Amino acid sequence: MSTLLRSVEAIFTADGVLAQATPHFKPRSGQTEMALAVANTISSGGELVVEAGTGVGKTYAYLVPVLLSGHRALVSTATKALQDQLFSRDIPKLVEVLKLPIRVALLKGRGSYLCTLRLSQARQSADASLRIHAHALSKIETWSHSTRTGDLSELSGLDDRSPVIPLVTSTRDNCLGSPCPNFKSCHVNLARKEAMAADVVVINHHLFFADLNVRETGMAELLPSVQSVVFDEAHQLNEIGINFLGRHLSTSQLLELTRDILGAGIQMARGLVDWTLICNVLEKSTRDLRLTAQHARPGSRLRWAESIPDEIDTASWLTAMAQLQVALNAAQSALDTVSEIAPDFVRLHERVSSQLAAIDHFQDVCSEGAVRWVEVGTQLRLVESPLDISKAVHTLMLNRPDIDAQPDSHSNPSHPDNQTTLHKSWIFTSATLGEDDNMKWFTEPCGLSHATKIRVASPFNYEAMSAIYVPKGMPKPNDFSHTRAVASWVEKYASQLGGRTLVLTTTLNAMRNIGEALTASLGQTGELEVLVQGQGPKRRLMERFREGAEQGGKGCVLVASASFWEGFDVPGDALQLVVIDKLPFPPPNDPLVEARSQRLESLGKSSFSDYSLPEAAVALKQGAGRLIRSETDQGLLVVCDPRLTSMAYGKRLLSCLPPMRRIDTESEFETAVSQLTKTSTTN
Repeated sequence: MSTLLRSVEAIFTADGVLAQATPHFKPRSGQTEMALAVANTISSGGELVVEAGTGVGKTYAYLVPVLLSGHRALVSTATKALQDQLFSRDIPKLVEVLKLPIRVALLKGRGSYLCTLRLSQARQSADASLRIHAHALSKIETWSHSTRTGDLSELSGLDDRSPVIPLVTSTRDNCLGSPCPNFKSCHVNLARKEAMAADVVVINHHLFFADLNVRETGMAELLPSVQSVVFDEAHQLNEIGINFLGRHLSTSQLLELTRDILGAGIQMARGLVDWTLICNVLEKSTRDLRLTAQHARPGSRLRWAESIPDEIDTASWLTAMAQLQVALNAAQSALDTVSEIAPDFVRLHERVSSQLAAIDHFQDVCSEGAVRWVEVGTQLRLVESPLDISKAVHTLMLNRPDIDAQPDSHSNPSHPDNQTTLHKSWIFTSATLGEDDNMKWFTEPCGLSHATKIRVASPFNYEAMSAIYVPKGMPKPNDFSHTRAVASWVEKYASQLGGRTLVLTTTLNAMRNIGEALTASLGQTGELEVLVQGQGPKRRLMERFREGAEQGGKGCVLVASASFWEGFDVPGDALQLVVIDKLPFPPPNDPLVEARSQRLESLGKSSFSDYSLPEAAVALKQGAGRLIRSETDQGLLVVCDPRLTSMAYGKRLLSCLPPMRRIDTESEFETAVSQLTKTSTTN
């Protein structure tokens, strides 16, 4: 056993430094098993995939060996919330306990940092629309004089969705770089310098993949010097990765470019070009492109298998794209005439060229191994995406271009592909990575089939702490009455529990309908407070739900979709009933889902068994994971989809869930609810 493994094992014993420094710490075999596996991978190099159940303590299980190794390390998370938690709480605590002289840095994307140049431009702008943001801009300006990092998360009361944020942050498109007058004091550059000098850098997946694609975030210099890379919440890697590794063109991006050209032109080159005319034409052509999809349902993804996207008139589309090209060419010519006046015009010229290149790309045939679609919303977004990130992982991360040759080169330390990766360790971990021991749902699309894989079970006694129930007589999920039946069912039992209920839906439409029905019934009585995703900032909804009926408040029912299926932790009895409306199968008419299914069918596999079912299993496991978050939690999981018990594949889905006890009758369920009510009352 290596020195690192012995040190790690000692840390997690009953008389180790963690037990001595942390009052509530107790050894967990799963945590120790995972920590030793991570330590072994760090010592020997290679890739490790770890599925660690809730309660294992995976954060410390990977941090302890990473910190003790002395290796320069990168830790990446899926969310800024976990990123902040690691940097502000978990790592500092371990550094103190282990008495290690380690420098830690936090690095986020541009959109998280104040750009002082953009702030001054917004404050000085004559744009009347900015007046409504005057108070927020003033608050940011006051804070800007005291902040050291420029991280906007420091500013309390600023919603992540605030329209002010794009006004005071830079993007890769509008950043001036070294010619910027505020370059030396730039918060983004200072954060990157700190990262380059640190031993451990905490980043997020979005930043990591953005750099793999454009090599602009500072990671290009950082990654080669790192010996260990950890991806926490790794189950999101594939979906985040394909978003950044594809090609995009959006009307919002074009409108922002139009505003920036107009602002710079009037401020620095007034009278040299008719900037108003140039920008009016560009704005109109952009809005005309959006209008080509005016009859499509908002939120939909339009297939784009042929030369024109589905549901869009051919003549309208071709005309709009041609007019957009003409307008961009006119803007490019205008910027050519003033490019020597200021670096702003040089950067704007580059942005226009980039948009023209994107239009050319989307008028050509789709790249091999990729899929195209158009996203319809307040903006129109043209997307071309790879089907997975496996190629990028091998070529851009592991430096192994030939995927098929990986097993041979991996076993040969002298192989040239291994010279840069032999001692680099890659750790991928999450609570949910697939339904089988090989975790194919995660490893195949991520190109990690040959990685070492372990699964560490949760230490929780799920059978004693929780139960699962499929209500009898529930309509089929495609029946129009299903949503109403779910709402009625939730109304009855949420009332008995005094709230403490989370309703997870598979669609936004179902979320809105159930939310409206519960608000009309429970909300009007004043008995409970019904919270619906979208009513306010996600953070505030989560905080209110966690408060529950404490301090004389009302009990809460939260109806949510999408992002609330994971990363929402409510330990204690503020949450004791999780209701899932339908089995979370991927939508078959989604272009990306359709393309992945077609690829499997072409390989002689079953798109349902090999793709749809594993997707549903992972999503169902994520949703069910909201229920039990600590060793003292108790609760009930309800799945309002009769297919879970009536269809043969239901057994496969049930086997993926934690080992909860099964409830078969309504009377048994009512007894279980009564027991929960008594327990919460005594607490």
